[in-house]
Amino acid sequence: MLYQIYESQRALMAPFSEFASASAKLYSHPLSPLAHTPLAQRVSASFDLAHRLAKEYEKPPFAITSARVGGVEIAVQEQVALEKPFCRLLRFKRFTDNATALDTMKGQPTVLVVAPLSGHHSTLLRDTVKSLLQDHKVFITDWTDARMVPAEAGSFHLDDYVHYVQEFIRHIGPDVHVISVCQPTVPVLAAISLMASAGETTPRTMTMMGGPIDARKSPTAVNNLAMNKSFSWFENNVIFRVPENYPGAGRRVYPGFLQHTGFVAMNPDRHMTSHYDYFLDLIRGDDGSAESHRQFYDEYNAVLDMPADYYLDTIKTVFQDFALVNGTWHVSGELVRPQDITETALLTIEGELDDISGAGQTQAAHGLCSGVPSKMHLHYDVEGAGHYGIFAGRRWRDFVYPQVRDFITRFDARNGAAAPVTALRKSGTR
Repeated sequence: MLYQIYESQRALMAPFSEFASASAKLYSHPLSPLAHTPLAQRVSASFDLAHRLAKEYEKPPFAITSARVGGVEIAVQEQVALEKPFCRLLRFKRFTDNATALDTMKGQPTVLVVAPLSGHHSTLLRDTVKSLLQDHKVFITDWTDARMVPAEAGSFHLDDYVHYVQEFIRHIGPDVHVISVCQPTVPVLAAISLMASAGETTPRTMTMMGGPIDARKSPTAVNNLAMNKSFSWFENNVIFRVPENYPGAGRRVYPGFLQHTGFVAMNPDRHMTSHYDYFLDLIRGDDGSAESHRQFYDEYNAVLDMPADYYLDTIKTVFQDFALVNGTWHVSGELVRPQDITETALLTIEGELDDISGAGQTQAAHGLCSGVPSKMHLHYDVEGAGHYGIFAGRRWRDFVYPQVRDFITRFDARNGAAAPVTALRKSGTR
């Protein structure tokens, strides 16, 4: 019923949002007589803010059309490499006839970025992909909004997530380097562990960024909610069926609007201040700052529904049973044994101010991967960085990405034997 109420409210607010948008333009367009009335700029700013607070936010595009390689700007085309009911594997294919760029691109490592299925769309990693394209061939998982998947496609569990990751790794090839951001660190470690246990060739490296490998360490508000509520509470209070106006009508989901509410509730003062600053920027005519606000919230407010079975499996497996670190997690009947990984180098990255995955949660992967030689372990702490700062923004571009790039280069197949690396170092910069 809650989902239906939300949809009704959304439908009622849509005309108001359009009215507010049109009114904002009437009070700001230089050819409109209303734009020359007293307080016109303030009125326009008020309507503009009302429009953005009431509008529906659709999934934004990646909009990556070029990348700088070897000092040359080259074209990039987004391609679907593999399509599954609940996910598309995208490739950002680089095209150029420039000799310098071609020479630079020759033999560059291939990277699979496993994006989170935790509320936001994979476009949240746009900045991550843009940086990686400078030095790598890039693939990324693009998870499908569950409300758009017909019920006939069947259910989707955490086990299915693990199998999807394995299929993508096999599709790309054995020399791939896997990067997982936040939520997927757990299923990615499981996927590679199971491949190692089965005697399959595993990826050259796995980079794990800000994920709940061991959610018992430095628990955050997100962890505490999952730990302190019973499994039945989640099943009875946050799972709803998709309304009839979507292709996935009748499918059980954890709705995106609930996840978004939780995101905002974690830092309500910060969001209120941000919106008020946006209002002031509009009044001052600071178009640059206003556009930055729009770009951030166009992404932040765009959320997707998660399949209910997958969401509930994650709550129980990761945050209540701690099955991975306790050695009790079975995927399709097979025990997950990270200690069986022996040939995949491991880099973990944590943000000093991360309020979603606490300190030590991601680093715990090193203790689990005891079969990986010590020279192939590396940990990087990013001082002054919050959760999003480790994969987007200035700290990502200036400090984190160089670490990731150098780590991948060090263990890439084209370099033969890997150069020695200091085991488990802590570093970072403000």
